[in-house]
Parts: sequence; C-alpha cells; structure tokens
Amino acid sequence: MRQVYLDNAAATPLLPEVLEAMLPYFSKIYGNPQSIHGWGDGARDAVEESRGKVADLIGGQPEEIIFTSSGTEANNLAIKGLAQAQQTKGKHILISSIEHFSVANAAKTMEKRGFEITHIPVDKHGLVDIDKLAAAIRNDTILVSIMHANGEVGTIQDIKRISQVVKKTGAVFHTDAVATAGTIPVNVADLGVDALSMAANPFYGPKGAGALWVRKGTRVIPLLDGGVQEGGRRGGTEDVPAIVGMGKAAELARRDMKSRIEHLSFLRDRLIKGLISGIDHVILTGHPQNRLPCNASFCVEFIEGESMLMMLSAKGVAVSSGSACTSRALKASHVLTAMGLPPEIAQGSLLFSMGLESTPEDIDYVLEVMPPIVERLRQMSPLYDKFLKEKKGG
Repeated sequence: MRQVYLDNAAATPLLPEVLEAMLPYFSKIYGNPQSIHGWGDGARDAVEESRGKVADLIGGQPEEIIFTSSGTEANNLAIKGLAQAQQTKGKHILISSIEHFSVANAAKTMEKRGFEITHIPVDKHGLVDIDKLAAAIRNDTILVSIMHANGEVGTIQDIKRISQVVKKTGAVFHTDAVATAGTIPVNVADLGVDALSMAANPFYGPKGAGALWVRKGTRVIPLLDGGVQEGGRRGGTEDVPAIVGMGKAAELARRDMKSRIEHLSFLRDRLIKGLISGIDHVILTGHPQNRLPCNASFCVEFIEGESMLMMLSAKGVAVSSGSACTSRALKASHVLTAMGLPPEIAQGSLLFSMGLESTPEDIDYVLEVMPPIVERLRQMSPLYDKFLKEKKGG
C-alpha cells in the first residue's frame, strides 16, 4: 500500500545536510560553550555561527537572537518576558482570537497575575480585524501579539499593516512566526515587529530548537533563573547540536526558499482544486489566496475529522485534523469557531500539509481514496441523513 505523509505541519523530516552538520556536536565537539578552553571554544563558535545564520533568515542581527527549546518556549518568553518588562507602563495585552495555545495560555497566565487581556476577532478567512484592533488599543496597552500565519488554516496576516497601527501607540509588538519563518520570506524590518518567535522543525531542522528574536533595546525578563547564557536572557546549558541543526536548516531554507514555495504551492493548489470539485459539501478553511504554500485545510460537512483521519490512515495517508498540539483534545478548533464556523462543521476539519518529499502522485492518491471514505462515513451519519430528508422535503 502506498504511504503518503501529509502532516508536515506537525513534524518534518530532518534534512540529511542538517543531520550531518549536527553529528560532530554529539560526540566529538562536546565542550560547554561557556567553558574557557579549547573544547568550549569549538562549541561556542558553532553556536555563534548558527546565531548568525538564524538572524540572516529573518533579517535580524545575531545579538538579537535568543535560542530556546521550542517555539512554545519562545512564545512564552515573549508574552511573559515582554509584559513583565513593560508593566510599569500598564498591564493591558492584546492578542488575536486564533493564536496558538502557547500564546493564548501564556496570556491567561498573565491574566492571573493581574494583567488584562483583550482578544481581537478575525473574519471568516481568519484575518485579524485591524479596525477593531486599533479601537482596542488603550493608553495602558503594553503588548500586542498577532501571529504571522496560522498553522491550522494557513491564513497569513498583514503584519506590516498591523505594525503601523501598533507602533503609533508605543506598545511592543510581537508576532509568532513559527509557521512562516523558513517557509515564506520573513524580514523583521519589513514587518515592523519588536519580537518574533520561530522554531526549527517547520523548516526541516531538529525538534527542540527554537528562537526568539528581540529588537535591540527591547527589554525582556527571563523565564528561568540561571546563568549568563544567551546574554542572561535564557539560562541553561545550550543544546549545541540542536542549535547547530537550526542554523544549518535556516541556511538551507534561505537558499532554497523560492523553489520550495513553487513546489509546495503547486501541490497545495492541486489538492484544493481536486477535493473541492470531487466531493460535495467540502469547505476550504483559511484565506483563499493569502495562505501558506504547504497548507490545504478543509471542513467536510456531516462527518467528524477523527473518523476521516483513521480511515485515511488505514489507506496509508497521514494527515491531521488541526494543530498537532491539540489533536487529542477532541474539541472543535478554537480557530475555526473564531472564524464563525458552527461547531458541528468545525468537527469535520482536516489539515493536509505538504512537504519537500511530497509528490503529485501523493496528491492524486489522496484524491482517489478520499471520496469513497467520505461517502462511507456519510452513509453512517445521522446529520447527513437528516440533511437528505430535509432536502427531499423542501
């Protein structure tokens, strides 16, 4: 049976060049980067070289990069660290209603610590309502965090326009770019942000490697009490192999970005066109044009996403029903409901995320196996049965 992996939003394979770059730092160049001797020098040089490569990927300066253990840690450091550093100016924070839980739950924690959180709504495509954002900003607003793109529905926000609104107020502006950095062009100067989170895994680097870029001169309070690593902003011994892997993956992503986008966009559009035309009552979620090149997300009416996942898996196809971080929650996606989709439709969500190893034949196989799966599940669906009776009666 053919095996088709279309869950690259959850995890990508490590590129061979990335693995090759990492290997010496597990056993041969094993010094602590903070040590003042030759072993330490080798590790420290590797960390600093990677810092430069990661900064180059987003148009930042090396000294503005704080390495973290993941995108989630980067987002936590941004929300908690930036808010605490600014709290003498106010305690009001704005986030969108579709942020990843690493931002939304970090904001909830700050709410328990006396900060006030306002959630900005999005439209049916998942775009932030900029007029409502502007209206929500107050004199005591110290931090605004809007994700660059949503990994679940693929919608890319107009961060540059949002930053023009935020910067008039003096609030610090953070964006979660985990879904975009290394995938589409990201430049911190063009975007106009003060802080930006990223992770290596979405661009074929190792899991467990992330970074927070913080504009020079912007204060951030560390999450961890520890040593002087990362300029005193993130204590703890550096994971040198992971950092080296992230640096190499960033270098390759920058070099190959154009061809990667062309490849992924072709597959995405082939899948979207095929599923929409081949199956009735399938809704494309996210923005029809401003979306990630790897993302094709849908809601299939009258049936549940989990049932489709299991039947696709039985056919050798790996996909997800949304964010991997919440896939076991068995609740309707907060992203889809914020976009106005009723919970019964949001339950039928499917996320196909293409990768560098995906092929047109993979897409054609999905287009072949999906219609009979949907038909079989709908035959067992009380919702679909009710729909047919109402249609016949009407």
